[in-house]
This record gives sequence, structure tokens and C-alpha cells, in this order.
Amino acid sequence: MNARVLPLLGTRRFLPLFVTQFLGAANDNLFKNAIGILIVYRLLAADPAQARILVTAAAGIFILPYLLFSSLAGELADRLEKTRLVRIVKSCEVAIMAIGSAGLYLGDPYLLLGVLFLLGIHSTFFGPLKYSILPQYLAPDELLGGNALIEGGTFLAILIGTIVGGLSILAPGGLALTSILLLAVAISGLAASLALPQAPANQPDLRIDWNLPRATRDVLRTVTRHRELNLAVIGISWFWAVGAVYLGQLPALAKEILSADQQVVTLMLAMFSIGIGAGSLACARLLRGEISARYVPLAALGMALLSLDLRYASAAAARSGAEIGVGAFIASASGLHLLIALFLIAACGGMFTVPLYAILQARSDPSERARAIAANNVMNAIYMVAATLVAVALLKAGVGVLGLFVAGAIGNALVSVAAFAALPEAALRRTLVAAFPGRRR
Repeated sequence: MNARVLPLLGTRRFLPLFVTQFLGAANDNLFKNAIGILIVYRLLAADPAQARILVTAAAGIFILPYLLFSSLAGELADRLEKTRLVRIVKSCEVAIMAIGSAGLYLGDPYLLLGVLFLLGIHSTFFGPLKYSILPQYLAPDELLGGNALIEGGTFLAILIGTIVGGLSILAPGGLALTSILLLAVAISGLAASLALPQAPANQPDLRIDWNLPRATRDVLRTVTRHRELNLAVIGISWFWAVGAVYLGQLPALAKEILSADQQVVTLMLAMFSIGIGAGSLACARLLRGEISARYVPLAALGMALLSLDLRYASAAAARSGAEIGVGAFIASASGLHLLIALFLIAACGGMFTVPLYAILQARSDPSERARAIAANNVMNAIYMVAATLVAVALLKAGVGVLGLFVAGAIGNALVSVAAFAALPEAALRRTLVAAFPGRRR
């Protein structure tokens, strides 16, 4: 491992930001999973069809603010001092969680979905801040390592928040416990933000465009007019689209194909989250601080091949009958194979996306860096929605969960080919040498 990666966690210029974003991601997922379970198992237990509709709508409700407000978030992050803006955003999170706690006690599912929309707005405004602030805190050769830690930490936070939300809401006194956790995490995130060093505005004279459709168009142009930035955004968006589809299929895979219980779903999510972190740190080690996309094509190829392996492992682990738990699942060779395949897909995903984030930050104009991040968030949302719609269409056509893994493999293979073609000749040569070390070019 690059000796300069983990020591960043001991520095004031990085640790408060890491903790702030980690707690925010954990709280988002704690609330999302808690209200999902509450709606399905308690609030609308007598109307499962309506419960499924609301839980499905929840994902779109959280993503919608990225499409609506990312342009404004990017402009504000470029115009204002970022540390002050982070503290305002985190203060809003505390207020949102107070409303969410009231919603839990009132038991109104529509109020809870409204709070989820507010959380989506919170995340929309925090995203451009956390990524555009990194180049101001870190040296150029630390940027890749910082992104690796942020990416790995985000998925770990998603895992922890999801597990804690599910366990707390159904525990005895679950409403009170969940409310206390939500507020405690939000307040802790605000406290962590108070230790952030100053981050001056990149363009203090920027005029805010309140015409959001026009502003969104202009924000997207900050990356589409630069080939390298545009390719980085497309790559990142593809990763989030594939990840959304794969993670969204884990419950169906466990229940319908593996005859496994909810704890196996949690285990699969854990393997994916740990894999992202491992791949992110491995990428930082391989590139040794160099901001380069030369491993991106190999990572996409790895995701393609491993998606096929995941399909094979899932078919081999398929069974019918009574549900099995984690112990029986791990004890089977096919179950262990499936977990390893999922871990390796995620590791390749970490290697794929971390250098792209670093390229987006390092190559964008500092005066519009936050808007470039905002453009990335808009594209991420569009790709995730489109991928979800395609997945639904394929499922309705009878493709099935295993067929989606094959479709993902084909898509990743095409992305790998496109990434190889997009690399400059020198980077391509170094990529081929890395892939085939015995054949010097």
C-alpha cells in the first residue's frame, strides 16, 4: 500500500472531511432502510401492494433532487467558502433528522417520504462540496489516495447504515432508538465539520443562475466540452448504474434463486462494500499517487468476466426449499464462490471509479470544479434511472436476475473496449504491459 494513503486519516486536512461524509452517508442509509422496513412490516403491513409501491418510489424520491438541484449546488460550492457551506448543509441535516424523528412517531409514510426527499436535497448539496474540496486539502500525489479512502468509506457507511437501520427500527423501542441514532449521527457530522480547515471560494464573483433547467444545461457543458472530463463522468456514471442494478437484485437473488434469508442479503452487501474499499486502496497502491486511467480498461474487463462468473456461481448455488441462513450458505462451496465473485466485482469497481474521480477533480478548471462535480452527479442520476428502467424491462421480458448479470457482463465488456480505445498511446502501452508483464512492448 502507498504509505501516503492511510496516514491521511491522521491529518486535520483530511480526517474531519472523511468523518463528516462517512456519517452523512451512514445516516442517509440508516433512515432509508429504517423507513422501508417500517412501511413494509408495520405501517402498511395490511396493504403489501401499496407498501411495495412506496418502497420502490423511495429510491426515485431520493435521486430526484440530484436532477433538480445539482446545478445550484455546484454554483454555490464554487461561489462560496466551502467550509462554511458544509456547516450550513450539516446543520440542515440535523433539522431534517428532527423532522424525520417526528415522522417516525406520527407513523405517516408520506411524511417520511417527504423527509427522504429533503435528505436527497442535503446529499445533492454536499456532494460537490466534498469532492471539490479534496484538491484544496490534498497535494496532487495524495489526491488518488484521498479518493480511495472516500470511496471505500462511503460504501462502508452505506453498509453500516443499512444494517443499523434495519436492526434498530424493529427492536423493542425501535422508534425511539432510531430517532436517537439519526439525531446523534447528524449532530456528530456537524461537530466533525467544525474541524474542517478553510477552503476559499474558487469563483467568488460567480453569478448564480436560478433558472434551474438552463443552469443544469450549462453545468453539463462544463464537462461535455472537455473530452477527458466527459469520459471520466461517463465512466463514473456507468459504475453507479451497474452498481445500482446489481445491488438492487441481491434480495431477489437471495430469496428466489438461493432460498436464503435476509441475513445472506446483508452478507452479500457487506462483501460488495468491502470489495469496493479493497479495490479503491489497491488502485491507489498500483498508481502510487499518479492520476491516470490506465487501469480503468482492465478493471472494466474484470467486471465483465466476473459478472459471468457471478452468474455461474449463482446458478450453481440455486436451490429450492426452506430458507437457509448465513452459516449454511457459507458452508457450501457454491455459496462461497458467489461471495468471492461479488467481492472481486466490487474490487474491480473500486479500481475503475477511483482514478476517474481523481481525473475529474485534477483536470477540471479550479474556478468551476464544483460545477463539474455537480454535472457528474446529474449524469450519475440519469444513468441510474435509465439502468433501472432497462433492468425492469429485461425482467418483464423474462430475462431473470441471472440474465441481468449476463447483460451487465456484455455492457462492461463494451465499456472496456471503449476505454482501451480512449487511452492515449503511451497509457495504452503501459496498460498492456501491466496486463501481460511477460510481453514487453
